[in-house]
Amino acid sequence: MSHFVYLASQSPRRRQLLEQLGVAYELLLPAPDEDAEALEAVLPNEAPLRYVQRVTQLKLDAASQRLQNRNLPPAPVLCSDTTVALGRTILGKPLDAKDAERMLATLSGKTHRVLTAVALGTPQERQQAVSISRVTFATMTPAQIQAYVATAEPMGKAGAYAVQGRAAAYISHLSGSYSGIMGLPMFETARLLRAFGFAV
Repeated sequence: MSHFVYLASQSPRRRQLLEQLGVAYELLLPAPDEDAEALEAVLPNEAPLRYVQRVTQLKLDAASQRLQNRNLPPAPVLCSDTTVALGRTILGKPLDAKDAERMLATLSGKTHRVLTAVALGTPQERQQAVSISRVTFATMTPAQIQAYVATAEPMGKAGAYAVQGRAAAYISHLSGSYSGIMGLPMFETARLLRAFGFAV
């Protein structure tokens, strides 16, 4: 049994969360010629749960192929994907500052879901779990939204915010998994790791 996992994620938050579980890992990142963002394209009329599960499996497929292509030592591969959903509307990463402002205005004063799927796999076996949390934003004024977007924190974040960052000042309530909202649900990830023989 391997003593480490490959983490196929560029997110520093996921690295930090995996470190909290005390599991050794090595990064398995896309090559410059890989279009990792293309995996996150939403299909027409796709439900948020189906979307996050499908994208996570695509990420695991791509990372497993990467592992094989690079002739690296075998070990389980860990992938995760987070999406923000208001009803059936999926709010991905903002394209630019204006898009971030639009998303935050949409979330202002409302409760939305944050869905994070996590998958762990080897060529012989793969397992997946999903964490679903609910987050309520207080009403934000246009000036508050613009000031937050000006920090650049929303860029690269699903739903245009980071729960562990300055956006916390506008979150009046959340239920579910805080680590899941950050990008790697600790409870579900630990359960998957134990199923693959890791002591967590």
